[in-house]
Amino acid sequence: MNFSTASLCSLLGFLLPALLTPVPTARCSPAQVPVTVSVSERIPGRVIPSGFQGFSYELSNLVPGTNGVCYFRPDNKPLLNIFKTLGIGSLRIGGNTGDRDFKQAPSEADIDSLFEFAKQAGTKVIYCLRLLNGNPSEQTRIAKYIWDHYEPQLECFTIGQEPSAYPDEKLDTRRSDQRMGDSNEHFKYEVFAANWNRFNETLRKAIPDVRIAGPGVHRNPEWPLRFIGDFGKTNGVTLITAHLYPGGPGNKIVSTPELGRERMLSGEFTEVYGSLADAVIPVTATNHLGFRIEEGNNYYNGGAKDVSDTFASSLWGLDLLWWWASHGADGFNLHTGDKVAAGNILTTCSYASFYMVPEGVRAQPLAYGIKAFDLGAKGGIVPVRISSKVPVKLSAYATLDADTLRVTLINREHGAKAPALEVTLEAGKASGPAESMALTAPNDDVAAKQGILLGGSEITSEGTWKGIWTPLPPVRNGRFRVMLPPASALIVRIPLDASGGKPSVKVSSRPVPAS
Repeated sequence: MNFSTASLCSLLGFLLPALLTPVPTARCSPAQVPVTVSVSERIPGRVIPSGFQGFSYELSNLVPGTNGVCYFRPDNKPLLNIFKTLGIGSLRIGGNTGDRDFKQAPSEADIDSLFEFAKQAGTKVIYCLRLLNGNPSEQTRIAKYIWDHYEPQLECFTIGQEPSAYPDEKLDTRRSDQRMGDSNEHFKYEVFAANWNRFNETLRKAIPDVRIAGPGVHRNPEWPLRFIGDFGKTNGVTLITAHLYPGGPGNKIVSTPELGRERMLSGEFTEVYGSLADAVIPVTATNHLGFRIEEGNNYYNGGAKDVSDTFASSLWGLDLLWWWASHGADGFNLHTGDKVAAGNILTTCSYASFYMVPEGVRAQPLAYGIKAFDLGAKGGIVPVRISSKVPVKLSAYATLDADTLRVTLINREHGAKAPALEVTLEAGKASGPAESMALTAPNDDVAAKQGILLGGSEITSEGTWKGIWTPLPPVRNGRFRVMLPPASALIVRIPLDASGGKPSVKVSSRPVPAS
């Protein structure tokens, strides 16, 4: 057969793209791993407190920016919207710029703007007073102004920010971003307690019924336990607080972002949670005090780039809030803002839940985990149990509110060989169709920064969200089946028949090959 040059070129032009296109390879199917998650309590336990999920901000956010406008103001509609969308019920003001690295005091007008915003947002404020190099009389004047004008919006005051990391010498030779951690914190509790007590006496003379929280140190159970013993019986103390960044410094986490994300999802951080919660929460309960993480996130010093700002933080944040809710905390305030303090320097942070931008707000991955928690954390906690012949990175939580069971499933497995889970939910007293809401990222990628969806919807620049619940058809006898891909979460909402009492519910799952 003879071809002309033109014909040959035409044929090659047709064949070459097909020849050069890589053949897609099938994803390896993991072995079937049966998993059972049992929800067996007939009566729900502790009700998740209202306002559990909160935000923590630097005091510097109260001072107007270069444009002369306050960040917190009652007409900041996108900010108000995202607070309401995420169910934020607690707003803590402090950070390094509120005490140790004080920058500038807000005016009474700035404080007015904050509390008018808080009233519109439906949130209570925890306000930090300056202890290190602060003037107790001046700080008491500020506290008295807040108390007299805004006591209904105030949860409590704190006195001091992370005092365990105060300098113990006149000349602080530590690098500003290396003052936290056991090897860098040397300030003595006894000195803090004496200073705190003198400050508190001045404060209580001006405000006899004042509500106080403390001591607000990072990852150290000894300080809150000693603080309870010294001041927890009287002195206006109503809340014990701690700070928590379980991953350590964001600028020194690991050699690669992949390892940083793996640390967040591996379960390693829960050991840090447990060392603090197990020591402190039983003692606060015995003394009829609340316990709250008033400031925290995944890695401190502003977080870690390509780690704290990825979909891994969505799944981590959802699991974090559930862990602390199920272990008796009253709430967790995630530190955020357009800028946060890394030592005495304000820097753009990677762990922010959102940023303010000219068009409104830009939701970051962590915001989706907070919203997913808000959807599932309704009512009393129902204990769950996961059993499997091999280890699986599956977290499961449940609540019962009136006649509705909500189950949150988090598949922390990720990577090319991570299993999808075919989940069967058994609720024998289901009285109507169940619904589900999925939290997903493109291609099940924990490194994703964009394209994250909850209920098929993004959080808009207006701070609003319009996710949709998807009906789940029952298989039989109140049983429901859902698919849980790798690196995803699912909230399932099941109406129950109350006529026969609260039923026992069983959740079982098994991995299936991903399509």
